[in-house]
Amino acid sequence: MRKIIDLCRQVPLLPIVLVAVIPLALIPTWRPWGHIPGAFDPGVGEWIVIALVAWTIVDSIREMVASIKEGHVGVDLLAVVALASTVLVQQYWAAWAVTLMVASGDAIESYAQSKASSNLTALIKGAPQQAHVITLPGVNGDHGQPDEDGFREVQQQIEEAAAGGEHIDAGNGHFVTVPVADVKLGSVLIVLPGEIVPVDGTLLSGSATLDLSNINGEPVPRTVFSGAHVLSGSINGSTTMMIRATSLAADSQYQQIMKLVSSAQQSRAAVVRTADMLAVPFTVISFLIAGIAWAASGTPLRFAQVLVLATPCPLLIAAPVAYVAGTGRLAKANILIKAQDVLENLGRVTHIFFDKTGTLTVKQPRVVGVQKAKSAPANLSEDEILLMAGVVESYSVHVLAKGITEAGREAMVRLHRMPQSAQPGRRNPQTAGRQLPDPGVDYPVVGNIVEDAGKGVSGTVDGRRITVGRYAYVTGQAIASATAHNAKEAEANEKAMAQADRDAAKLWPTQLAPDEMATYIAIDGTLVARIVLRDIPRANARKSISRLHDMGIDDLTMLTGDKQASAMIVANEVGITDVRYGLLPEDKVSAVEQASREAAAGPDPWWDRVMTKLLGESMHRPVTMMVGDGVNDAPVLAVADIGVAMTDGTSTAASESAQVVIMDDDIACVPKAVAIARRTKRIMLQAVVTGLTLAIIGMVCAAFNLIPVVVGAFLQEAIDVVSILWALTAMFDRD
Repeated sequence: MRKIIDLCRQVPLLPIVLVAVIPLALIPTWRPWGHIPGAFDPGVGEWIVIALVAWTIVDSIREMVASIKEGHVGVDLLAVVALASTVLVQQYWAAWAVTLMVASGDAIESYAQSKASSNLTALIKGAPQQAHVITLPGVNGDHGQPDEDGFREVQQQIEEAAAGGEHIDAGNGHFVTVPVADVKLGSVLIVLPGEIVPVDGTLLSGSATLDLSNINGEPVPRTVFSGAHVLSGSINGSTTMMIRATSLAADSQYQQIMKLVSSAQQSRAAVVRTADMLAVPFTVISFLIAGIAWAASGTPLRFAQVLVLATPCPLLIAAPVAYVAGTGRLAKANILIKAQDVLENLGRVTHIFFDKTGTLTVKQPRVVGVQKAKSAPANLSEDEILLMAGVVESYSVHVLAKGITEAGREAMVRLHRMPQSAQPGRRNPQTAGRQLPDPGVDYPVVGNIVEDAGKGVSGTVDGRRITVGRYAYVTGQAIASATAHNAKEAEANEKAMAQADRDAAKLWPTQLAPDEMATYIAIDGTLVARIVLRDIPRANARKSISRLHDMGIDDLTMLTGDKQASAMIVANEVGITDVRYGLLPEDKVSAVEQASREAAAGPDPWWDRVMTKLLGESMHRPVTMMVGDGVNDAPVLAVADIGVAMTDGTSTAASESAQVVIMDDDIACVPKAVAIARRTKRIMLQAVVTGLTLAIIGMVCAAFNLIPVVVGAFLQEAIDVVSILWALTAMFDRD
């Protein structure tokens, strides 16, 4: 009931038209003023209909003018002439039906647009609206930078107040609630349990559990610790947390997502503009059929009979509704586009380029094996080696550190040395409130961490000295500790270190593959193992490439700066045969530009030339697409017809160079996006062609007096409903 009331508020003409049927049915010819001689002498009920017709005509003309000013084709002329002609031939029931058609058409359009954009609306409703800025002295940036203990003390006060049932707000001096747009850089905010993080910031409190489903669709909450980057739009878990704002609201992650959503909603796809253009010849054809019917029959009634069936709604409403529905369907799949033109182009992609590292493969090299040295103790397991290496590497910024850290964390779980509360998606109810260590867990004790950039990292784990890094470093060779005083000495040291790594490879019976790399670990000065890592393909990369082939997209190319041997291994694993290796960023740009030029040099169909003249762009030219991580690939993303940036939500999603942003870092979204785009266009064309075909058949029948004028008016409404409802099916998941 509420939805009906809201719909009537949006289209106030609809309830008025529905109420007007009562006097038209009960007192159509009642004339309290008496009978006025003449051919035109309507009663009360009929005058009400005439007034509604007049109002509708004026409103329709105003909308036509507004559409033309916005650059769209105003084709409500058919409805205007149909309304006027039914009154002139004194077919008041038909006039009422056409008025109902116009009002209900607006209501159906409003409902359809709302339904089609429901997934986009859900994103908009999730936008942060307010923030709690801490007002305690000495906390925010303008009062100085308190030490870590100061932040803990403030958080403890807030948590104790909340735990005691105290209402914490501006009234007792803890914080003041302000609009999110008023948050300043450096402000310290608290986010209460269950609230949306208002702006991007750095976590100051000990730890927090965040729901990132609004950002990247990740279903399992993510536990982060002090110093972590916290994204706006994520939802806080069960503990109060404190963050320092690192971005203004307008620049934060969720607002970037909002800009993409807004841009997509306001744009119009080229195919929708084509539908607008086709509405003009349809209007001309409708008038021709109506004029010929009038001339042949000799009665103006036949003219009205034809025009009440002339409905451009499949063009004016069904086409844009289908594309908004498709845009919403993409958003539901965590794929955001900047404009509906992108959706149109997605369905016409002919050549896709993939960056290798981080796109076809995982973002960091992963551990694929631990190979123990002859000097390693027999009772030392691979998991224990990974645990100690992972703990030490967690303090390193080296490119291999994250892969070793992740493998170490998994080993800790297997060895039952990871607190349950620190495992993804796991919470210990006895310690969740204060994030204290789980009792009985033998968590590694770490200390004395020292990193030597480019060589390795060392420290103590459970009292044992652990060294992880290059062979010369972990074995204590002099070249690893030599100090370079100039560039020449630094170069010589690096060559010696590289030679030591090559010599170390001979100590193991198996040689590293071209795409593998190794780091070494020593315990208490004894070399115990080498940890082998490689850039492994994503688990679903091959399946995604295979699906693109099944969809008829055979031109798939991998671009990489890696050497041929390692590039070919990954390409063979994912199923790509066209590999361009050893490329610099400018080489990647040239490769995409060359593919675009070669594709554009093909035959130019006459229909494509017509569309180019009408729309200023080709509707059938080949389309190139580049898929990358949106950061290092920015130049090549910009030069491709469609740039697709894949992100896991921990980096800025709205890359300026990308037209499509995949929010959940899933390569399977690439074929899914193409499939949704193709299905959207197919449904749009089906809705338009079906609606126009039924309308033309109905007009021809009416021209031969087979459909009465009142029946025709209601039949036209049914055609509109069928077309629009069919267009709405683009929002359903049938891929």
